[in-house]
Amino acid sequence: MSRFYLAVLLAGSLFFSGVVSQAAPGQPSASNQQSAQPNTQGAAAQAEPVQDRMPEIPSAKLTPEQKKAADEFAAGRGTPVFGPFVPLLRSPEVMLRAKAMGDYLRFKSSLPPKLNEFVILITARQWSQGYEWGVHYPIAIKAGLDADIAKAVAEGRRPEKMPADEELVYDFCSELHRNQSVSDATYGKAVARFGEQGVIDMIGVNGYYTFLAMVLNTARTPSPKAAGVPSLPQFPK
Repeated sequence: MSRFYLAVLLAGSLFFSGVVSQAAPGQPSASNQQSAQPNTQGAAAQAEPVQDRMPEIPSAKLTPEQKKAADEFAAGRGTPVFGPFVPLLRSPEVMLRAKAMGDYLRFKSSLPPKLNEFVILITARQWSQGYEWGVHYPIAIKAGLDADIAKAVAEGRRPEKMPADEELVYDFCSELHRNQSVSDATYGKAVARFGEQGVIDMIGVNGYYTFLAMVLNTARTPSPKAAGVPSLPQFPK
């Protein structure tokens, strides 16, 4: 055998013995150990414990401005501060102005209740907002929205067999969230069906519940638990 081949064999033998010596007997090498470890970073992020960052403020700790805003809220809504208004109470003026906008968009919108609630569910899905979904799912069903349509929205699918009005609302809201705008064709249909006020109200509901979703997601406000209301699955980030 030539000296060249002897040198190659000797170098290969030394290299192999060096690699093996880095790993304990019966254990994979360092590189294999790394690849064998489960990727827990994503799992840990998804399994992050829910922590209410801005829970209800005890009455004794309310500032005079917060107490005044809380009393005004209770007088207007007939209930103590709840849901997204709990974290919003940290800024009393913002909370009261948000309440005022919500009083119209939630209770006086020019859109029929079923369609108005449909817009809220679409927005809740966009933000994976469980509180909004938990509150408004039963309201939407009671208003006449088909449960299969709500289920498709929850699963991130385009619902099948939507009535014409619901299909138009779905297309309008989906374009608005996805493209940050609405196509001429969809806009024209929406104005023809709902009028300019209806279009503005629909934009308003999308924007208002997006704002509340931002607050709720940041504050990590727990979702309500209600029998018969399916939870909203989280979408992968």
